Amino acid sequence: MNNKTALLAGAGGLVGNEMLHILLTSSHYSHIKILVRHPLEITHEKLEQITTDFDKLDEYVQHFDVDDVYCCLGTTIKKAGSQEAFKKVDYNYPLKMAELAASQQAKNFLVITALGADSTSKVFYSRTKGQLQLRLKKLGLTALHIFQPSLLLGERKEFRLGEKAASSLSPLFSRFLKGKMEKYKPVEAKSVALAMYEVAQIERTGNYTYPSDRIEIISRKSAEI
Repeated sequence: MNNKTALLAGAGGLVGNEMLHILLTSSHYSHIKILVRHPLEITHEKLEQITTDFDKLDEYVQHFDVDDVYCCLGTTIKKAGSQEAFKKVDYNYPLKMAELAASQQAKNFLVITALGADSTSKVFYSRTKGQLQLRLKKLGLTALHIFQPSLLLGERKEFRLGEKAASSLSPLFSRFLKGKMEKYKPVEAKSVALAMYEVAQIERTGNYTYPSDRIEIISRKSAEI
């Protein structure tokens, strides 16, 4: 199928930016829509930028009439300013996008949560991600793909001290993560984007979850093609 359409949210983020470039250069897609708060400084014959009020996503339902919906939205509690603001970006918006994708019968809904997502966790971040996963699985999406990366590697626009330190140390401790511990290895943002792209090219139904180690395997196979 070489005439697919896609909708992407979060194109200005670490994984979303990689995702956007993969989609624009893909021969499988003829039209790419991106939901943005402010237009990005990029033009392409396949690209349509939609300036969006994410608090009013219902007003953009017509744009969800696509084959694949990629949700790469995400923030941190520190950047958002509060737990409530964080939940809006990492729970409310993805859930609403999924509901709209289901209403328009999109073939694939692909979303990033996090390794360790658990709806019963005492950690607010992990609990929010886990609660999102539970809700998404109950929507009856044609195909739901949940990606659970560990620490994301890549050049962010904003500086995050903790992630920068962990990234610097990752080559050292990654060599000790073997077997069942391999899923805790840091993963490149581009690898996540490649894995999302690859699974969207397979026609199937149901709910699927991909932890970091699985993401790496899929992305490596993609890079070899």
